[in-house]
Amino acid sequence: MLKINQRQLLILAVVSLFSCLSITASGQKKTANYIKPELKIKKGLTDDQLLDLVQKQTFRYFWDFAHPVSGMARERSNRSFDYGDEVVTTGGTGFGVMATIVAAERKFISREEAAAHTKKIVDFLWKADMFHGAFPHWLNGATGKVIRFSPKDDGADIVETAFLFQGLLTAKQYYTADNAVERDIRNKITWMWEGIEWDWFTQDQNVLYWHWSPNNGWSMNHQIKGWNECLMTYVLAAASPKNSISRRVYEDGFANNNTFFNGKKYFDITLPLGFEYGGPLFFSHYSFLGLDPRGLNDGKADYFEQNKAHTLINRAYCIENPKGYKGYSANSWGLTASDSWQGYAAHSPTEDLGVITPTAALSSFPYTPEYSMQALRHFYEDKGDQIWTEYGFADAFSDQHNWVAKSHLAIDQGPIIVMIENHRSGLLWKLFMSNPDVKAGLTKLGFKSPALNP
Repeated sequence: MLKINQRQLLILAVVSLFSCLSITASGQKKTANYIKPELKIKKGLTDDQLLDLVQKQTFRYFWDFAHPVSGMARERSNRSFDYGDEVVTTGGTGFGVMATIVAAERKFISREEAAAHTKKIVDFLWKADMFHGAFPHWLNGATGKVIRFSPKDDGADIVETAFLFQGLLTAKQYYTADNAVERDIRNKITWMWEGIEWDWFTQDQNVLYWHWSPNNGWSMNHQIKGWNECLMTYVLAAASPKNSISRRVYEDGFANNNTFFNGKKYFDITLPLGFEYGGPLFFSHYSFLGLDPRGLNDGKADYFEQNKAHTLINRAYCIENPKGYKGYSANSWGLTASDSWQGYAAHSPTEDLGVITPTAALSSFPYTPEYSMQALRHFYEDKGDQIWTEYGFADAFSDQHNWVAKSHLAIDQGPIIVMIENHRSGLLWKLFMSNPDVKAGLTKLGFKSPALNP
C-alpha cells in the first residue's frame, strides 16, 4: 500500500511540475509576446487613437495567429474551402513582415521581438520549397512543402513571390543593426533574393509568366499583363541584381494589353489606367505597400493620381448605389476582392454583390484620408458590435443580406496596417524605396520619382 501511495505521489509531483511549467510558459507568452485584444467599442477616440487601435488589433492576425512553427501568415482565419490548419501564404506573409515593422515602430512589440519573429520566417523560407528561386502561393507552415493552390498550380508563383519579397526587401532596409539576428535576416534575404530567376519566367518572350510547376511545366500559360495588382512583379524582376528582365519585357508585356490604358471619365473623374470603373480596389494597394506612388510616373500615368482616381470612383459608385443595396453610403463604401455571402468574389462596380469589404476603404488612407476616416469611424463606432473582432475588422459584410464574414484573410488584413502607416508616416514607402536594387529596377523601367533622386 505504501508503494502505491509513493507512486501516486510521484505522479502527482510530475503532473504538478508540468502544470507549473505550462502556466509559467503561458504567462511568459502573455507578458512578453501576447497582444491583448480590445473588444469593447470605445466612443470618442481621437483619430490617432483610433488608428493606433486598428493597426494594433489587426496586427494580432500576424502575431498571435501566426503559424507556430514557421511564423508565416496563415491564409485565412477559418477552415473553409478545405485549406486545413497548416496552410500559410507567401504573399500574405510579405504583407505581415511589413506589418511587423509597423508594430515595432508603434511599440506594440519590441524591435527585438520583431527581429526574432522575422528571423523565424526567413529561416523557414530558407529551407522551404522553391522553384527556380521562386516560392509557391501556399506552403505547409510546419514542413515547408508546397501545397497546391489549384490542380496545376503546385510550383512557382512569381506574383506571390513578388509580394513576399516586397516585404523582405523592406525588412532588409529596416533590420540594419550589427548583431547576429539582424545580420542573419539581411544575409538570408539577400541570398534568396539574388537566386530568383525572374528572366527564366519569360520563356524567352517579352512578357512574364505567372506560374511554373515541376509536374505541369508551363501548362497554366498565364501571362502577366496589366493593369492590375502585378506592377510589383515587373519592378522586382527588373530590379534583380543577377536575373533581371529588360525594359522591353515591361513595355511589351505588362503595359501592352487592352486593359492597361483607360482614360475615360466615371462620375466626372478621369481614370488613366485599368478596367471599367477601375476594378477591385486591391489593384491600388498590393504593389503600393512598398512602392511610393507620390510622384511616381513612367510616362503612362502618375500613380498617385491613378490610385486616387480609382478610389474616388469606387466610393462614388457606392454612394450612387445603382443596385439599391442596403447599407451603402458616403460612410460605408469599398469594393474589393474578399469573402462574400456566396463565396469568394472580386467585388468591384462591375461585380457588385452588395458586399462592403473594410480593407478597401482602410487601405486607401493615403489616397482619400478624409473619406477613409469617415468609413473607419462608421465601421468601428456604428457597426463595431457586428464586425469588430480580435483580429480587427471581419473580412466583409453585407447589410443587404444580413451577413458578416466569419473570416479574416492575410491579404486583406495586412494592407490595412501598412497603408494606414504609409498615410501616417510613409515608413514602408521610405524603407522599400531606399533599397538600391529597387531604385535600379525602377530607373531601368523608365520610372521617375522624388525617391529616386540622389
